[in-house]
Amino acid sequence: MKIAVLVKQVVGSESALEISEDNAWIKEENASFVMNPPDNYAIEEGLTIKEKIGEGEVVLVSQGPTRVQKVIREGLAKGADRGIHIEESGQIETDPLSIAKSIVAAIKDENFDLILSGLQSDDTGMGQTGVLIGEFLGMSTATLAIETDIDKEKIRVKRELESGWFQWVTLGAPSSISIQSGINQPRYPSLKGIMGAKKKEIKVVQSHKAEKKQSMEKVFVPQTSKETEIIDTDLNSTVDRIVEILKLEVKVF
Repeated sequence: MKIAVLVKQVVGSESALEISEDNAWIKEENASFVMNPPDNYAIEEGLTIKEKIGEGEVVLVSQGPTRVQKVIREGLAKGADRGIHIEESGQIETDPLSIAKSIVAAIKDENFDLILSGLQSDDTGMGQTGVLIGEFLGMSTATLAIETDIDKEKIRVKRELESGWFQWVTLGAPSSISIQSGINQPRYPSLKGIMGAKKKEIKVVQSHKAEKKQSMEKVFVPQTSKETEIIDTDLNSTVDRIVEILKLEVKVF
C-alpha cells in the first residue's frame, strides 16, 4: 500500500510570538519551528499500517519554505521512506483550498492508496486540507479517526462523533483520512533512523499558485481590560441590565 502523510511545520508552543509590522503574520525570524503535533499521530498510523500489511511505502508531504525539510527529515528518521517538499516562497499560504490544490498538483501522479493527515494545524486550526485533497483526487474521505482497521482488502475507520458517540465506517480505496490526536503513541526516532534519514530522498517541487477563496486580514494580540459595574436597582431592572450586558458586551446570545 502506498501511503502519503501530510506534515506541516508550525511555530513551537514555547516560542515567543511577535507580530509583523503589517499585521499579516508573525516575525518568523524570531520564532522556533517544530512539527505540527497532530501530524505525529498521522505518521505513526501510517507506519503502523505499513508494518501490519508487510509491504508498501510511507511518503511524507509538506509545503512551505526550505526550513520544512527539517520536519520531513524528522519523519524519515521515524521510518518513513521518502519525502516530497512543495517549496513556496514569500508569504506563507493559509487558505486551505489553495494549499489543497497546490498539494494535489504535486502528488496527483503518485497514485496514493491512502492519504493521512493530522486533525488540524496548531497555527491556523482549519482542519480542512486533508478532506479537500481527498475530494479533488476523487477519494473516499473520513475525519476524526480514533481507530483504523486497514489491510489489503478493506479500509475501516472508527470516527469520533458528538456526545461520546462513535461510528465505524467502511471506505472504498483510495481514501483520505484525518487522524484524531491520541489515536496511538508516536514513536521516537532511533539513532539508526536519524543517520539513515540523511540518505533518504526528499523530492523538491514548486508550489502551484491557486486562486484564494479566503485570506487572513489581520493578526493581532487581543486587548484585554477589566471593568466592574455594580448594579444597584430593583430586581426587574437588574435582570434587564444583566441580559443587556450578556447580549451586547459579552455577546453570548
